[in-house]
Amino acid sequence: MAASARCAAARRSGRGAARARGGPAGRRVIRVGLVGLGLVSRYYLAAIDRSADFELVAVCDVDRDALAGHGVRDYLHHRAMLADGGLDAVVVTAPNDAHALIGRDVLDAGLPLCVEKPLATTLSDGMGLATRGGLVFTAFHRRYNDNVLDLRERLASAPPIESLTVRYLECMEDHVGRDRRHLDVARSGGGCVAGNGPNALDLARLFLGPLTFESAKIVRDADGVDRQALLHVRGSAPATVELDWSFPGETKDVEVRLVDGTVLRADLLAGHREFRGSLWHEYEGVLADFARVVRVGGRPDGGLAALSLVDEAYRREHA
Repeated sequence: MAASARCAAARRSGRGAARARGGPAGRRVIRVGLVGLGLVSRYYLAAIDRSADFELVAVCDVDRDALAGHGVRDYLHHRAMLADGGLDAVVVTAPNDAHALIGRDVLDAGLPLCVEKPLATTLSDGMGLATRGGLVFTAFHRRYNDNVLDLRERLASAPPIESLTVRYLECMEDHVGRDRRHLDVARSGGGCVAGNGPNALDLARLFLGPLTFESAKIVRDADGVDRQALLHVRGSAPATVELDWSFPGETKDVEVRLVDGTVLRADLLAGHREFRGSLWHEYEGVLADFARVVRVGGRPDGGLAALSLVDEAYRREHA
């Protein structure tokens, strides 16, 4: 279903009326600004429209054409948006190399920040955001996948995990469409390790707790872009993370082997026939969790932890 159709369905469901009343149980809605109107923004826009916690009040993008049709304040520069005020939080989906700069300005304005992964393109920039003060929430959308959540429930009463494998395999060109910035290493911070690694590593962290790096095998193309990688990390059990940007098709799953030999699996794409169809409900989960931490206080964020592992994989690539 197109984003516009989903938004219309949400309005018909009466959730817009809930926002008009001030959100759940009379709570004041969170007035949010969205910076970056590229490929991922459609999922945020649909999720915001469906949410009783948020109201979209401003959008920002360097492309004037992208600003049309949203019916809210629009800006070509995020600093102008911040200067005008009237915001309670900001979501950043701008290119990866802009995360640190925009994020710093948002935090300096005293606003909670929800930023797409990776947190930044360099570890030093990520540390700068994480230690700046204020709420930094990294949007690891895969942790809200319905099949991942079902696997976590099954594991709650299961024997301990012996090992875990996360596979994140796709043809990246199929996913980015005309938005080629993801294939520009200078802007994205790297190839598959920087691009898909944070989501995949966060899934391992979700099941195994804090992770330490063990080893990495990275395969690069003729232009030096990492297209395949095999990462080994360890939490409460060892984990393997397999990444591929040149895969014919798409496979994204988590496989858990328990100490009694049982193997359980979550296919992140199962039940979602539309291409990228799982992202609609995953980003609803992102925003619901972001609203929770905005209202009741922050929690340790995994953005810096994932970025640290990505950085170590690149540094120890040839070790």
